[in-house]
Amino acid sequence: MPLKLARAIPHQVVLCAVAFVAILPLLFRGPSCGHDFEFHLLSWLEASRQLAHYSYAHWAFSPAWGAGEPRFLFYPPLSWTLGAVLGLMLPWNFVAIAFTWIALSIAGLTLHRLAIRYVDANAALLAATFYVVNPYMLFTAYERTAYGELLAAAWLPLLFAAMLAIRVRIVPIGVALALIWLTNAPAGVMSSYALAFVTIVRLAQSPKPVRAHLATKVAAGTALAFALAGFFLVPAVYEQRFVQVNMAVTTGMRPADHTLFHRMAGKAEDNAYHDGVVRAASLIAVTMLSGIAITLLYARRNRSTSQRGGSAFALIPLTIVIAFLLTPASLYLWSHIPKLAFLQFPWRLCALLGVTLALTIALALKNRLPSTPYSLLPIPCLLLATAISFPLWHLFHQACDGEDTVPYRVALFHSNSGADATDEYTPVGADGDALKKGNPPYWLLSANADIHSALPAGPAPDHFSLNVSQPYNLVLNRRQYPHWQIRLNGTLVAPASPEREDGLITLKLPAGQDTVDLVWASGLDQTIGLVISVFAGAITLALARKKLFGDSSDAQS
Repeated sequence: MPLKLARAIPHQVVLCAVAFVAILPLLFRGPSCGHDFEFHLLSWLEASRQLAHYSYAHWAFSPAWGAGEPRFLFYPPLSWTLGAVLGLMLPWNFVAIAFTWIALSIAGLTLHRLAIRYVDANAALLAATFYVVNPYMLFTAYERTAYGELLAAAWLPLLFAAMLAIRVRIVPIGVALALIWLTNAPAGVMSSYALAFVTIVRLAQSPKPVRAHLATKVAAGTALAFALAGFFLVPAVYEQRFVQVNMAVTTGMRPADHTLFHRMAGKAEDNAYHDGVVRAASLIAVTMLSGIAITLLYARRNRSTSQRGGSAFALIPLTIVIAFLLTPASLYLWSHIPKLAFLQFPWRLCALLGVTLALTIALALKNRLPSTPYSLLPIPCLLLATAISFPLWHLFHQACDGEDTVPYRVALFHSNSGADATDEYTPVGADGDALKKGNPPYWLLSANADIHSALPAGPAPDHFSLNVSQPYNLVLNRRQYPHWQIRLNGTLVAPASPEREDGLITLKLPAGQDTVDLVWASGLDQTIGLVISVFAGAITLALARKKLFGDSSDAQS
């Protein structure tokens, strides 16, 4: 590459190109149909249709074979909103690929922003390149297609930058942690604990006069983060009582089933698949831990490591704790530390290791690259991305069966045939096994038998009218949930008792012309959460303005 051209290419452009290299196999061969692909694609389709009607998504209508579930109340909004917006702009075949490119590009930019605080620009660029294509990042993108986790990994370097800063400030911590919580809940849990642990380490290393200041800033930043995310967190926490949230940690999904190289008993196909995933994740974890140890050794030997760079070594105890949490010996902690079990897979902590490894690579490279007035690295960075991403794509890529392809799933969505329910979002009292596939939108129950409508299968409409000759019980293909208000002939009514085993809404329908309306009514918890977020947003803007325009003492806020 000519020197003038190399000098003219900003590092941000190089990192976006690196992310593009990582998605090239997807552009040529199509999306990878990984573990969570169907879940995210359905969420994007549902949210996209509702956004097209200028409605913010709360309820997913397709799951549970059209009976629906409140998944958008419990799954953080940033990832499914991004997917939905992309779905309004692009053909659906390219939405997952574009999402992956955006997430990887942001990851590179944020890691570069973190590393440039400690090292020169070229070392930061190489470290950011590695972060974009590190094995766990591509395992998440190619094999798991866990798009929420992938986007959350893009925000993690912002949190590391905030918690490792020499002068910790409230707004950077609050914004970074809020972004993570609004993207992926397991990432929010592990990031919150990582912030707390690194803060404790820094408090132990700090002189007594600054400890109170540091603790206060971190506590205030954490509170700001939860407040900024309040419009999601308040309803999600309060309304867990209405769904079977503990189904998320059943056998096969518990931390005990996903420690390093764990193997499930038996020879069932599902167990073999589980063991293969755990083995791959375990190898990645061991590789990353080894890489951190090696790069830390080189970084320690680098005499030019400054005091600013020294703050990054607060990550050493965090890495040791993560290594312990990956082993069966830590299962007591997984069972007793609040909400930690909802990470489900201890190897999810590799997301934190990815940031640590990239940063230690940057520190190890500090002042060891040629010092030139132009960048020597665009081509080496692209070659590094190619050398890592293409082999890992072959290793992790999940082929799509006929029923897993994007066109098939999109057609199925528009057919109103419905999809499987998500266990942890199933309302309390509803039995997923009792729910039948192919139910019409509504039907009548006589004293002796169901009188099914001639309508094709699909979810219950929000408004319809019936003319019946005698009183009946009306069954709606809509699961009961506290936010659904039911109006019969304009009057608010409660569902008939007793509740059905499948959780569907039943109404006592009088003879004659009847009109039924289903209206989603936001609860007090949602209002409170929204007010908290608006108030926190105003505080954030005020603090940021104070930092930008205030005096030197204001800059410490």
